[in-house]
Amino acid sequence: MNIATAAAQIGLEWDTRTGAVTVPIYQTATFRHPGLGQSTGYDYSRSGNPTRQALEEGIARLDGASRGFAYSSGMAAIASLLLLFKQGDHLIVTEDLYGGTYRLFEQIFQRYGLEFTYVDTSDIVQVTSAIRPETKGLFVESLTNPLLKVADVAALAKLCRQQDILCIVDNTFLTPYLLRPLDLGADIAVYSGTKYLAGHNDTVCGLVTVKDPALAERVYFHQNAAGAVLGPQDSWLTIRGMKTLSVRMDRQQENALAIARWLLANELVTKVYYPGLPDHPGHELLKTHGKGFGAMIAFEVTRPELVERLLLRTNVISFAESLGGVETLITFPAVQTHADIEPAKRAALGINDRLLRLSVGIEDVNDLIADLESAFTTEA
Repeated sequence: MNIATAAAQIGLEWDTRTGAVTVPIYQTATFRHPGLGQSTGYDYSRSGNPTRQALEEGIARLDGASRGFAYSSGMAAIASLLLLFKQGDHLIVTEDLYGGTYRLFEQIFQRYGLEFTYVDTSDIVQVTSAIRPETKGLFVESLTNPLLKVADVAALAKLCRQQDILCIVDNTFLTPYLLRPLDLGADIAVYSGTKYLAGHNDTVCGLVTVKDPALAERVYFHQNAAGAVLGPQDSWLTIRGMKTLSVRMDRQQENALAIARWLLANELVTKVYYPGLPDHPGHELLKTHGKGFGAMIAFEVTRPELVERLLLRTNVISFAESLGGVETLITFPAVQTHADIEPAKRAALGINDRLLRLSVGIEDVNDLIADLESAFTTEA
């Protein structure tokens, strides 16, 4: 079944008693037992809730996984996955990753004895060189945040199998609609479901998919034990959003390519990062392994004072954090999403005081381009 169809039909089969087309919201903390030592399959909503289960089964189906798991946020999902490791374990990590993930690794889990090495995961030579005897995991963003480097997930997963390393792919920017990491050999995929999957900037959610059933049991143990699960209302909102994933992403990608081309021609823009452009280093790889290029753009302007002008003088585009919703958003990574990365490291990566990140929505692209053009040309 095509992913677009599978997404649209999440939860459709759930309520066989009434035939409800939309999965109900089971807003309950606990469930009554039919008898001593008996269970309906649900006992307590931290351990399992029907609305959340419909979502978890849905994301597993989209990703070709044995099981899916829903968490209270993307960061809660990643934190729960790190419980798979123990003191002294070493992980190789994408160097230009989301700043919140960097903060979690460096300021929290490093204190508990995990070690992290950050490399350019679009370069398999660098990843191979970083492997140590105690390396137990690779955490890679399939499309990096914010510089949009493309990882060769298939090659990295093969390397991980050879070295007995757990391969975890943050696939937030692409979603299963555009790339399925588990099909390429990854062990685990993780998503900030807040973004493209829920898609409407109205709920916070984390999702995980796991290929191997035995590994999935370990993930479930930690999900249940730590308890950062997604509530039924937010599970329902995420399901509702996922039903339109394909049509939203098709429009967002179309808009993103048009805007990227317009930015390329703008004399006040020095660099445009968008994998849909043919000269992007990861264009052919993503074209081979995926079904599209996403709707995130990063670009550098000629001088720092243009940053504030673009952030504050756009009217259709909102100056706001997050991404992946139907509304187009613009952010300044150096002081927002990546502020927790040390200034020298940010500068070395290219996250500088002229770099902006654009999450392209579903609005009319002519309105978006006109809005950017107005902000670029309006003087103080």
